[in-house]
Amino acid sequence: MCGPTPSQTIGPFFGFAMPFTDDAHAVAPSDPGAVRVDGVVVDGAGAPVPDALVELWADGQFARRRTDPEGAFNVVVRKPDGSAGTPHLEVFVFARGLLWHLWTRLYFPDEAPANAADALLGRVEEERRSTLIAVEEGGVLRFDIRLQGEGETVFFELPEGA
Repeated sequence: MCGPTPSQTIGPFFGFAMPFTDDAHAVAPSDPGAVRVDGVVVDGAGAPVPDALVELWADGQFARRRTDPEGAFNVVVRKPDGSAGTPHLEVFVFARGLLWHLWTRLYFPDEAPANAADALLGRVEEERRSTLIAVEEGGVLRFDIRLQGEGETVFFELPEGA
């Protein structure tokens, strides 16, 4: 009887092995409800991660973007309407050195009452919740992802088999 084999790190090969047409746009920037999300992925020392891949999912939409040499990414998505609960985006991060992808969430800054009532966000220590709430900056949402260390983004445990 064979047991499971250990995980191995992957990549970095995201730029050429996982592309798809117009990957950064789940919707056109001109679509009603379209929101641009900008951010950076940094490691525990605050250094940019230039070869990560960030995916955002919500309400049947999907955007994927590789980080640039400064660790930056940007995508355009439609803000969920909240009919299925608190409006949020599921965020997945793939990067060198990770045995498994990371899962976090992006909550919207203009949804304070809904955010306060969200069951998952409510389970996060109050002083760390800000790592899950984007910041509005001139019509663009800023969502930085810190992989570890001080100010680390809150990551959630993935369900078995995810």
